[in-house]
Amino acid sequence: MADHAHNLRAEEGRGRPFGVITRGTTGFNRLRRSDRWTVNHPRVRRLLLDAPSPLAVDVGYGASHTTTVEWAARLRTVRPDIEVVGLEIDPERVLPPQGGVRFELGGFELAGYRPHLVRAFNVLRQYDVAQVEEAWGSVLSRLAPGGLFVEGTCDELGRRAAWLLLDEHGPVSLTLAWDPFDISAPSDLAERLPKILIHRNTPGEKIHALLRAADEAWHRSAGWEPYGPRVRWRDARRQLIADGWPVEPVRRNLRDNILTVPWEAVAPGP
Repeated sequence: MADHAHNLRAEEGRGRPFGVITRGTTGFNRLRRSDRWTVNHPRVRRLLLDAPSPLAVDVGYGASHTTTVEWAARLRTVRPDIEVVGLEIDPERVLPPQGGVRFELGGFELAGYRPHLVRAFNVLRQYDVAQVEEAWGSVLSRLAPGGLFVEGTCDELGRRAAWLLLDEHGPVSLTLAWDPFDISAPSDLAERLPKILIHRNTPGEKIHALLRAADEAWHRSAGWEPYGPRVRWRDARRQLIADGWPVEPVRRNLRDNILTVPWEAVAPGP
């Protein structure tokens, strides 16, 4: 597993952005799977369409503007007039406006904004796990009414990704998404789980049970392999649902393999 500089710690207050400087790696289309899911999610679409002046904030965009500008372009397929701001805690990474996006100094305090949609990808993965909920609380307390927060992680090429959707009350759902041709079993996503879950993938925890059940369903669907991994996963999802897992329905044809469950299905134990 790659070194992700775990145990970084941040301090809130004293008039400074809330966060710490992370590695800042990024790349073209790295967050495409999350972007596609976001712009097609009914709750996100309704939020953006109903807002009189929608605002989206990307926290910790890293050493390049790439993924933030891509995110803005995809959000504008839903709402062409949406305002998008990228925030970085490292002053040297603050860029001039590009692609219709403003870039400013800031962190999880959101630089004073009250956005409708916030994204933070590959940021909290590098923090101490004890600070995850503090960072969440900072964002959620500053959302516009009905606002949403997408927090997650992915590999360097964006082929494997996992993210949480949160609202003002906390986590709503967990989504796993992957290139159908990149994994041998769903549990290969374990190393890309959000920080709050990655160390909980142990026997007795709900996330471990979900990944094990997904692997079992995948193996039982081996007969569909000649038709390709998308068709095989479609059958595996059907089996998971039949086994009683509260898997959210997929409402359209997808190029990605997707698994979304309510937060209660994977929430860490005490």
